[in-house]
Formats: sequence, C-alpha cells, structure tokens
Amino acid sequence: MHSIDQPSSRPALLLAWLLAIALFVTGLYFFSGGIWLLALGGSPYFALESILLLTSAWFLMRQRSLAFLLFMIFYITTVLWAFGETGIDFWPLISRLFVPSVFLLVFFALLPYLRQISGKTPLRGPSYGLCFLTCIGLIGAFAEMFIPHAPVAGPTQEAPLASTKDGTGDWSAYGRTATGTRFAPFSEINRNTISRLHQVWSIHTGDIPISPGGNGAEDQETPLQIGNTLFLCTPHNNVIAVDADSGGKRWEAHVNSQSKIWQRCRGLGYFDASAPLPVTTNALSAPEPISHDPTAPCDKRLFTNTPDGRLIAIDAQTGEYCQEFGTNGTVNLLEGLGDAPDPQYQVTSPPTVAGTTVIVGGRIADNVKTDMPGGVIRGYDVITGALRWAFDARNPDPNHKLTEGETYRRSSANSWAPMSYDAAMNTVFIPMGSSSVDLWGGNRTPEDHKYATSILALDATTGHMRWVYQTVHNDLWDFDIPMQPTLIDVPTAHGNTPAVVFGTKSGQIFVLDRATGQPLTDVKEVPVPKANIPNEHYSPTQPVSVGMPQIGAGPLSEADMWGATPFDQLACRISFRSMRYTGLFTAPGTDTSLSFPGSLGGMNWGGISTDPDNHYIFVNDMRLGLWVRMVKTAAPAPTPSAGQSEKVETGKTGSASGGEAINAGMGAVPLGGTPYSVVKNRFMSPLQIPCQKPPFGTLSAIDMRTHKIVWQVPVGTVQDTGPFGIKMHAKMPIGMPTLGGTLATKGGLVFIAGTQDYYLRAFDSATGKEVWKARLPVGSQGGPMSYVSPTTHRQYIVISVGGARQSPDRGDDVIAFALDEK
Repeated sequence: MHSIDQPSSRPALLLAWLLAIALFVTGLYFFSGGIWLLALGGSPYFALESILLLTSAWFLMRQRSLAFLLFMIFYITTVLWAFGETGIDFWPLISRLFVPSVFLLVFFALLPYLRQISGKTPLRGPSYGLCFLTCIGLIGAFAEMFIPHAPVAGPTQEAPLASTKDGTGDWSAYGRTATGTRFAPFSEINRNTISRLHQVWSIHTGDIPISPGGNGAEDQETPLQIGNTLFLCTPHNNVIAVDADSGGKRWEAHVNSQSKIWQRCRGLGYFDASAPLPVTTNALSAPEPISHDPTAPCDKRLFTNTPDGRLIAIDAQTGEYCQEFGTNGTVNLLEGLGDAPDPQYQVTSPPTVAGTTVIVGGRIADNVKTDMPGGVIRGYDVITGALRWAFDARNPDPNHKLTEGETYRRSSANSWAPMSYDAAMNTVFIPMGSSSVDLWGGNRTPEDHKYATSILALDATTGHMRWVYQTVHNDLWDFDIPMQPTLIDVPTAHGNTPAVVFGTKSGQIFVLDRATGQPLTDVKEVPVPKANIPNEHYSPTQPVSVGMPQIGAGPLSEADMWGATPFDQLACRISFRSMRYTGLFTAPGTDTSLSFPGSLGGMNWGGISTDPDNHYIFVNDMRLGLWVRMVKTAAPAPTPSAGQSEKVETGKTGSASGGEAINAGMGAVPLGGTPYSVVKNRFMSPLQIPCQKPPFGTLSAIDMRTHKIVWQVPVGTVQDTGPFGIKMHAKMPIGMPTLGGTLATKGGLVFIAGTQDYYLRAFDSATGKEVWKARLPVGSQGGPMSYVSPTTHRQYIVISVGGARQSPDRGDDVIAFALDEK
C-alpha cells in the first residue's frame, strides 16, 4: 500500500489490511474448494466468485477504490445466487449472506478513505449512511435468529377447546392406555390457564444415568399413575412408588439391573387381578381366565423387564416381589436363547400387558455379527409367569414349542420398541426391527424377508399371527419400526375405521387397517437402485407412504447443504458431492454412500400423541444423516465378543458391541460372519453441525382427515449445546434433534421435553405456537405424562429428567407441574 502521512488514516489503513486479508483467505478457500466442488459436478458459484474476491483483495491492498466495485459485483451476484437456491428460507439465507454482509459493512466504512486516497470525493454521508443501514440489517438478521421459523406455518386462529366432559382413568400403560394414544382427556391445564402452570414438587430417585459416548445408562421413562400413586422406573430398573400429589416416597424395589451398555428402563407394565377382564368382540379369541385370590399379595402388580434379561413382577402396594410369578418373582428371559452374553440380548422397552398375558420382545445388538441370539417374542401368564407362547420370526413354524435342549432360531428379526394392545380384538401390535446384521443381508432367510421391519399383529392369548405388513424390504439401513403403534379410529370414506398408525426411522407415517393390515392411505412401491455388494438380496422396489406426509425424509440436493458460515457450507457441499446418494433408499456399498435420514431417524421410540377431538396426530423427529462405507475383508470378518470397547480411533479397526457409538466415528468395524467391515459416521460439518439445512428436529401436527401437515415448528435451541459440544448459551430456536415422546391433552396443548436444551415446552395444538416452557435442571429424554389426582382433583404434568442424549449433564429428577391454587 501507499504510505500515509496523516495519523488519522492509520486506523483506516489497518482496517483495509484486515479486510484485504479476510477477502484473500476467503477467496483462496473458495477457489480451492470451489474447483474441487466443480470437479465433482457441483455448483460453479464458489470457483467463479473466488476470482472476484481475490481481485477485490488485490486492489484493496493497493488502496484502489476499484476493490469496492469488484466486491459489490460479488455481493450482488451472491444475493441473486442465494435467493435463487433457497428462496426465502431464513437459515439457508443466513448461512450464505451473513458473512458477505459483514464484509460489505466494513467496505462501506472504508469507502470514503478509498475514494479520498484515489483523489475522488469521499462521499462520507452516503457511505456512512449505507454503513448504518447495513449494520441495522445485520442486527435485524441476528435478532431473527432468536425467532422460530416454522417450516409449515400454522393457522393464526385457535380452534375452540372441546366442549365435551373431561374423561377419566389412570395413566396405566406406557402410552397412557394399551392403545398408545398418549392423550390425556383433561382440560384444567389448557391454553388459557397455562400461564399459571408451575413446579409443585420434585424428587431425586438416586439413580443418575451416566452415559459417556451415549452407550451407558439413559433415563427414558414415562411413569405410570394408578389412583393416588405414581410409579417410577429408574435407568437400572429400580421401581419407586410415590404419592401422586406430593411426590413422597411410599416404597422402593431395588432391582439394580446391570448391563455393559444400553442400560435403561422406558416404562412399566401394570395388571389388576381384581378388575374385570377386557371384553372382546373377537368370537375366536379371548384372554385366558386366571385364578388368583383377591386377598393374596400381588393382586395389583407391576412388571419390569431388564437389560440383563429378566422379567420381574412386583406388588404395586408393597414393592415386594410376587413370589408366585416365575421363580420368586422373576422369569429368566435368557432361557431358550442359547449363547446370549451381555449385551447381545437386552430388553429396554416396557412389557405389554395384553389381557392376562404379559408380552416381551428384545433388543438384539446392531451390526455385531451374523450369529446372534434370536429376537423371539414371548407371552407369559400374568400370575404364574408360565410361558404361554412364543413367536420365533426365523422359524418356518413361528409358534413352534421348544423341546429339551432346543433354542430359538439365531439372529431373527426382533422387536425392541413398545407394543400396543387392542382389547376388543385381543390382538397385540408389534413393531419389528431387522435381522442381524443390519447392513448386510446375504444370509437372510425367507422368514427374514417376511417379518423384518414390519408391523406384526398377533393373537394375545395364543401368539398366532393375524397379519404382517412390511415397511422396508430387505432392510439394509437399520430402518426398524422404532415406536409403539398408535391405535386410533381414523376418518375414511366409509366412516371412522379402526387403524394402526406409526412412524418410522425413514420419516414415513403409515396408516393400516387394524383388522387386515392393509394401508388406509396410499402406499406406492417405488423403484430403487442397487449397490455393488455381491449376492445381496436387493429389493427392486421399496414401499413409500405417499398418502401421508414424509417428515424430514429429503430428498437432499447440494442446495440443501448448510453451515454456520460459507466455509463449512462449502465443506458440506464437497462431502455431499463426494458420496453416492440416490434418495431415501440409497443402499450401502463399497463406495461411500449417504443415508438420510440415518439409522437414528427420522422418528424414534418416543412415539405419536393424538388429539381425538380434532383428529390430529403429533410427531417429533430428528434429521441426522449417516455416511456408510462397506470395506471388503480378505476373509469373513471375525465375530467380536460382546461388550468390547467402542472407543476406537477413526481409521483403526474396532469391534462393535452394538451400542450407540457404532453409528459414529469407530473406524472400520468388522461385521462378524460376513466378508465386510463397515465404516460409518454422522454427516456433520467440520464444526460438528449437521450438514443439511435446519431444522434438525421438529414437532408436526397432522390432520388425519386431510392427511396434511397443519403446522410444523422447530423444537429446541442451541442454548445447551453447540459446535464441538460447546454450549452456546443462545436461545436460537434452530430446531435440534428430538428424542423422547410427546403428550397431547384435551386442553389444546402438546408437551415435549426430548430436546437438546433443558426445557419442558407446551405448544398450542391448534396453531403450533409455543405458549409455555419451564427450565429443567438437565435435559430430558422422558415422555411427559398427565393425570388428575383422585384425592385433590388437581391435574398434573410429570416429566422424568435424567439428561439429554449425548449431553454430559446428568440428573435423577422427577418433576411435577400444576396450576397455582387460587
């Protein structure tokens, strides 16, 4: 630069140099990355615009006002490109325009200096005026970051609250009732009174879930409420009874289950032997009669199943084990499985009480080896614990009774998520996962191709199949059905029809006829491409639920790539273009492929809540991609022993234990018994932010009369998380991945706490507007629940608070909220 004699020009000179360096570095990065992107068939924007940035930097170093003109050409073309790619989508625009606008602000501040040194009129007034306007624009854009930007805006007018009388009943099952509606028919707490909702009691369970890397203990429970007692299940399956009005402890049963990974209890089952048996409309099936002395212990009993393979019956009044159940209150679920070391077989979702049968499935660890325990589903007598039936999904005769020394078929499709029960039909509806291993199907059987990744309807008394409906053929993506099916009546052309409604990890929502298993909304078999794995049983088509909204399922394009800055956005564009991606069902191969949504979802185990008064369902989701590469091995991969360490450096060979860490950063993990290892990681930017545009998690309301989204809003802020896990302490409602359930109430509210920030929130069910939130000690993966106390007639909202997924902050709180008493 030319030498400057005036001292007053030295700050301007320094600022010019700093801006020139910033433009040069940005231009150089844009040039190198842009050429790379262009070679991959990507957008020419970065390569072309880099020339303008570099030449602008050059002339700025020479103190030429031409630098400003070149930058203005860059800025105007950037604005046109940004709006052309994204429209008026806020977060993608911010990613593209905020940094260039900061450069523009500095240029306006420097313009009088540049003009004066070039011998031109400084134009200080216009320059500083434009500088001021740009500053105001940047401040406005920054302020907009703290306002929710809904993907689907809801109606501006609230629907009137239902005028019918409030319902009654306890929260006696995981989803309030065995039908899994997660709807509380109470309206004391409503959109008009919600401002008076506040914490009234909290307790500590004494069981803090420690989960380094996401593989340890997690608190994911939804409590039960029977009368004036609330029943809790801690991560290690300790069962606690507390007073529903005060939280005062009545008793505690110390189960203290132990597993190497994946330690959790999502809920409990409940049976009242003194209550009348459910009335069935099925002439061919009814609950098996039981014989139990109503004056004997355990007339009312709780059931918990543990990750270490036990089904336990506990007296709901005393907390003592029910001695007549199994052996001193316990049934050994490892019996009949053969070799099933911890943690290859675990039970993490609550047992399902269906009539007089208690039914359990089991989680088989993902992507470990082909020789794994079977995912047999079993039904036991609720009083004695005697095995009534088994459904072995890999046996040609799935109800085959084992003979002495025989075991259930190995590596069969399993059911790890909660089940539902229709008492009138005496039918249990079971969400199924894939067979082992998840990402390779070269050894799969006809039974695997029939039952894996499906909804299975069984007679609750006999275990005989009523029907099966598959949502993924030869699942190579770990697209298990992850949630409890919801049993509601849906409007159809023939009136209200009993239906099974559920979401999937792939972002699909299916609506099936409860009697036949046939779709009530349009499902199309869509052609999908193959990958390059020899002898793989690729399906030429996959079912897509086109008659219902697809939530966060893509398809993605390069324009959907995002970053907090243009720098990481460019890195994500290069990553995206470097992968094979053909849409939702991009099969894994020996190249690097992108699965979106990835194996976490989409939707997960939190389930759907419902509003029967308005025929709405509410679903929450997460939007996380996963890149996958299958690596050929010289010989079939060894079969790793269970529980080996998952803390393996990227690029090294690790061993899978089937926990959460297998989905991220493990290097090449052998798939035992196959000729492949797998390398996987989440599709993240260099700042460890998801590469696709926000939101990364939403809450949606869907009208079951029109099958359309009524509203969809981002849920969660970066207040308690951020790049590299560093808390940003900023309440930007960008929409973060959600994991945990929702609760809908007759008061026109939807509650959710399963976000990355530490809040319980309530949304207006008609408009999607956030109307209330309460700060929690730590995050929560629990399901909110609600009840009306039979003693005080007060409505409560209760949430278990143990820590958000992947958060280091952990707790053991259970917190109750109610309206202030006037």
